[in-house]
Amino acid sequence: MPNVEKISVALMPEMAAFVRDAVEFGEYASSSEVIREALRDWKQKRLLQLQNFDELRRLWQEGIDSGSGQYGSIDAIKQEARRR
Repeated sequence: MPNVEKISVALMPEMAAFVRDAVEFGEYASSSEVIREALRDWKQKRLLQLQNFDELRRLWQEGIDSGSGQYGSIDAIKQEARRR
């Protein structure tokens, strides 16, 4: 692999056993391969979380920009909910 940087990773015994087992059972060729796939999955999950945060911020701002709501207080909202 070109441009590979070696780093040391400390794992709890249970996690280290998962890695060793995955290699031993032939799911992966090496411990490094297991860790690389785990990092790719983590990266994808992180990107999705960031996209979700961006969407939430956009929707929040859209709500703020839309102006005041129909009800002036939480009590008014509760009263309307009870009425329905």
